[in-house]
Amino acid sequence: MALKVAFQMDPIEGVDIDADSTFRIALEAQERGHEIFVYGPDKLAFQEGRVTARGRRAELRRVRGDHVSFGAEEEVDLKAFDVVWLRQDPPFDMSYITSTHLLDLIHPGTLVVNDPFWVRNYPEKLLVLSFPELTPPTAIARDLATLRAFRAKHGDIIVKPLYGNGGAGVFKLHAEDGNLASLHEMFSQISREPLIAQKFLPAVAKGDKRVILVDGEPIGAINRVPQAGETRSNMHVGGRAEKVALTERDREICAAIGPLLKEKGQIFVGIDVIGDWLTEINLTSPTGLQELERFDGTNGAALIWDAIEAKRA
Repeated sequence: MALKVAFQMDPIEGVDIDADSTFRIALEAQERGHEIFVYGPDKLAFQEGRVTARGRRAELRRVRGDHVSFGAEEEVDLKAFDVVWLRQDPPFDMSYITSTHLLDLIHPGTLVVNDPFWVRNYPEKLLVLSFPELTPPTAIARDLATLRAFRAKHGDIIVKPLYGNGGAGVFKLHAEDGNLASLHEMFSQISREPLIAQKFLPAVAKGDKRVILVDGEPIGAINRVPQAGETRSNMHVGGRAEKVALTERDREICAAIGPLLKEKGQIFVGIDVIGDWLTEINLTSPTGLQELERFDGTNGAALIWDAIEAKRA
C-alpha cells in the first residue's frame, strides 16, 4: 500500500544521515514504496479553505554528502496526502503552535504524526506534571521568590527554559549558588515565559536515558552520558550515546504513560529518565532511532511505519 507522505521539517539537505531520526523515518518510508515530499514550516499556509505547502519531492539514499535529490518546487494541497509528519525542531513558540492549528484542519483525514492537537496541548516539560508520582520535585514559576523557596527546600536544582530543547539554557545551581537572581533576570529579559526548576538528580552522572515508545509501547532505550565537567547529557551538546537495557522501573513508567500517549495519537515519543525518575516526555521531534538501531538492532522506523500503515489501512 503506497502512501503519499509529506514531512514538515528543517532542511533535509543539512541533516546528519547517521544520526537524524527524521531521515531514518523518511528512508524507511521510501524503502516501503511510499512517496516522499518535504517542506519547511515557513512554507505551510492556509489559502481560502485549503491547507497548502510549498516544497519538493525527494529521493533519499544513505550516501554522506549526496543523500537527497529533489524534484521541482511545487505547491500542494496537504489534504491530498495520506500522512503528514510534524518534525521540525523546537523552539515551541507561536510559529510552532500556529503550524499545529493549521495541521489540525486536515487531521485525521490526513493522518498527522504526532496528532497536532495533543502536541500543542501537551508541551513536553508540562505533560510530566500529570504524573507527579513518577517525576522528581518540580516547580514552574516566573516569580523569583517561588524559585528561591523551591531551592531552599531541595538544595541543588536544575533550572531551564520551559519551552527550550537540546540542552540549551540548562543550568545547575548549587544550594548556595549566588546566581539564581541574575539567571532569573537574564531569562526575564529574553521572554515572559516561566522557568522550570527540578531537584538535581546526581544519577545524571551515569546518564540520561532516552526511552522510545511507538504507539504507547516501549521498544528500547539508549543512554546519554554527559561529558566530563558537564551536567547536560543531550547529544546536541556533546553527550555520548551508549547501549542500555530497559529496567523494570522504565517499564513501570511506560505502563503508566503509554495508554494516554496511544489514546492521544502520539505515535513516536521519546521520554527522558534519570535514575528512577521521569523528567520529560518528548512529543515534538524526538530522536534516538538510529542509535537504538545500531546498539540493539531494533528498527524503530519500521515499527513506526507498521503502526501508521495499520491506521491507514
